[in-house]
Amino acid sequence: MVPSYENFGGKVHGGVVLSLMDKIAYACAASHSKCYCVTASVDKVDFLNPVEVGEILTLYSSVNYTGKSSMEIGIRVVSENFKTGAIRHTNTSYFTMVALNPETKTPESIPGLLLESDEEVRRFLEGRLRRKVRKLQRHDLDRARQEIDYEVDDDSLAGENCKVAREES
Repeated sequence: MVPSYENFGGKVHGGVVLSLMDKIAYACAASHSKCYCVTASVDKVDFLNPVEVGEILTLYSSVNYTGKSSMEIGIRVVSENFKTGAIRHTNTSYFTMVALNPETKTPESIPGLLLESDEEVRRFLEGRLRRKVRKLQRHDLDRARQEIDYEVDDDSLAGENCKVAREES
């Protein structure tokens, strides 16, 4: 990682790492699907350890789960200090990528996975579970939004770190 990637804290900026993760997710998805792919969503990105300027990053990717046109790409980022030989796991995330037809820009069918090891079966089943959880979370959030009472005052937000100061209409 080069000095131009440094943030104000002297570490590699998280956005640089995220950009690399997105690029490797694209390469993995396009390689599997043989199609142009776009990022549909990114699950929680865990920043486990900072990346130091001068370290070498290695990004690992795998197609964990395939739907009809979408796939979950697991990303693991590892940094290596080439002076000391220290290796650290810095990031993990899951990207949902969608294959698109080049002419119509609509979702394109993709090949399924051939699961050849216990590890691949585990990744597939966990990917399927994450997909189900994402759908449930979207549904729960939509339902919860409908129940929000937006007529609030300072008393109803007691204990929160905010103050209501909107103008009276």
